Amino acid sequence: MGIFDTIKEKLSNEFIDIIEWLDYTPDTICHRFERYQNEIKNNAKLIVREGQTAVFINEGQLADVFKPGTYTLNTQNLPILTTLKGWKYGFDSPFKAEVYFVNTHLFTDEKWGTKNPITLSDDRFGLVEIRAFGTYAYRINDAGKFIVDIVGTDNNFTNFEINEHLKSLIATRFTDTVGEAKLPIELYAANTTELSETCKEVMQPEFNSVGISLEKFFIENVSMPEDLKKEIFEYSRIDKLDLDKLTKFKTAKAIEAAAANEGGTAGAGMGMGMGFVLAQQMGGMMNPQMGQQQMQQQQPQGGMMPPPMPAAVQYFYAANGTQAGPVSFEQLQSLFASRTVNKDTLVWKAGLAEWTPLQQIEELKSFLGGNTPPPLPQQ
Repeated sequence: MGIFDTIKEKLSNEFIDIIEWLDYTPDTICHRFERYQNEIKNNAKLIVREGQTAVFINEGQLADVFKPGTYTLNTQNLPILTTLKGWKYGFDSPFKAEVYFVNTHLFTDEKWGTKNPITLSDDRFGLVEIRAFGTYAYRINDAGKFIVDIVGTDNNFTNFEINEHLKSLIATRFTDTVGEAKLPIELYAANTTELSETCKEVMQPEFNSVGISLEKFFIENVSMPEDLKKEIFEYSRIDKLDLDKLTKFKTAKAIEAAAANEGGTAGAGMGMGMGFVLAQQMGGMMNPQMGQQQMQQQQPQGGMMPPPMPAAVQYFYAANGTQAGPVSFEQLQSLFASRTVNKDTLVWKAGLAEWTPLQQIEELKSFLGGNTPPPLPQQ
């Protein structure tokens, strides 16, 4: 910059007696009012519009904060700056101070999301991973604290510069909140409103500590891996459905798949036949009266029904002083052949009043041998 440019800038700034900032960008949070050597004329006009706050910084210290309105900059309107400078009866013109204009309007539709999956412990599904994303809105509620703690000496502080910090803070506090909630995994997606309100309450103090107010916080979606989602859906269906009906439904789907298989006409015929039988059974379930009529038609004439199959006899035996079994007749015969049991082994079955040696039970005497028929009589 040449000497004439310096003189021109100095002269042009000396005649500035109105300090104001017109924000033409939607993402600017803080803007420093620039003038030559930070000099401000005594009795200059300060115009702070709605949605703005003006902050005066003198030699790195917070001097004064002005809310919307029009001010004449003198000793009366700059009490803190006057105290810092030690001006008891006014100050000379010009005086030096940095002026920052801070946007206090609501910054909306800010995005947040978890960069990495959050690992949670569920009582039924074990360790699971979820992701979440949503939006939030904030505003600057303490411009002085925001300038001192966040902006520093940045002459044009934008929304992008603070958003990365805020998103990291949100993701951390969201992880802590859902970890302590210990909800069943499927309820996170179903209770986003209540979870959003809880997260907002947890995060608000940390936003306030740097002069920011978290106005709104929304969780738009809580997602999980597809295989886990299918497992949860299946679990919820099983929990609600009758297991017998579910089994029949699964069987019907399997038969339908078998019938659609192009493995040959025999398989197709079998699938069609089984499908026809199952259709009759399902029709009977849906129409009990028709099912009863079909059962009556299928019963033999005269009302004769075969007796039920006899139940297999189960035996218990004593081995090394302890009870063993139950075993079937064939299994007990194998144990006798392997000498695990013998003729003196105590055996019990339903119908016996007490434990009885094997050799005294009629149907087990065949194990002992020697049951040969007598010789034929002489003719």
